[in-house]
Amino acid sequence: MTGRRADLPQLKPGLFVSDGGMETTLIFHEGVDLPHFASFVLLDSEEGRERLRAYYERYLAIARRHGRGLMLDSPTWRANPDWGAKLGYDAAGLKRINEASIALLDELRQAWETAQTPIVVAGVIGPRGDGYAEGRMSAAEAEDYHAPQIASFSKTAADMVAAYTLNYVEEAIGIARAARARAMPCSISFTVETDGKLVGGRSLRDAVETVDRETDAAPAYYMINCAHPTHFEQALSADAPWMKRLMGVKANASTKSHAELDESETLDSGDPIDLGRRYRRLRETYPGLRILGGCCGTDDRHVAAICEACA
Repeated sequence: MTGRRADLPQLKPGLFVSDGGMETTLIFHEGVDLPHFASFVLLDSEEGRERLRAYYERYLAIARRHGRGLMLDSPTWRANPDWGAKLGYDAAGLKRINEASIALLDELRQAWETAQTPIVVAGVIGPRGDGYAEGRMSAAEAEDYHAPQIASFSKTAADMVAAYTLNYVEEAIGIARAARARAMPCSISFTVETDGKLVGGRSLRDAVETVDRETDAAPAYYMINCAHPTHFEQALSADAPWMKRLMGVKANASTKSHAELDESETLDSGDPIDLGRRYRRLRETYPGLRILGGCCGTDDRHVAAICEACA
């Protein structure tokens, strides 16, 4: 339903920015109640939709100010059957929510996009379980599980699907296969622990290479999210062939481990200027990193600092 699926703008030379940590921003900065860390529930009220519009418009303004492309990620990280059931959403309700999320982003794109600031709309997929604990699905089970959400996105104006905070390869393989079956480009973003490895001990290199091998390189590209640069820098290597597949970073503001963040009752926003400098060094060493945003603890201050540092 969109010609961009065959020609994603972010695959061309140039820098794209993304948003920060949506859920941590809404909960800690704006006092919004997000049960089970699910921001998609806001789509069910006009007040909630207006709050989401205001959130996205901060990043749209940053992208326009800096003349950068923007990734608009839908607020559907929790909009899958397991989490949906906890919130009272059945299959029909989740389909409606996933479609509504893209309609909202497409409205924003039509209002904000310019030739200098192309906007890519992505339907976001999150892990079936806890993003910080290793899952247990087989690749076939993961493909079946995530297929309905991907199918919902495929019937909208979404340009692609973007899977975030994955921590084991079988789920990533299943998502990539389900997206390919529905002719949807996808990105796969892994999260790592403080040692730069996935929670089960697999290296980031092995994770990327395994998914590519098992899916005939179905993902359009890979990313890292929900970890601080000090956690994953050790896993990167400028000369390694797999690094050509790594195109984006959405880092945490905090240097704390996932376990420490889980136990924390306050938000660690880190230092936006320092994070921007770290992104600049990453870009200098790995120029293939062209999609830059934030995850837990980050907000528009961090993304603005990243844009300024990487100018």
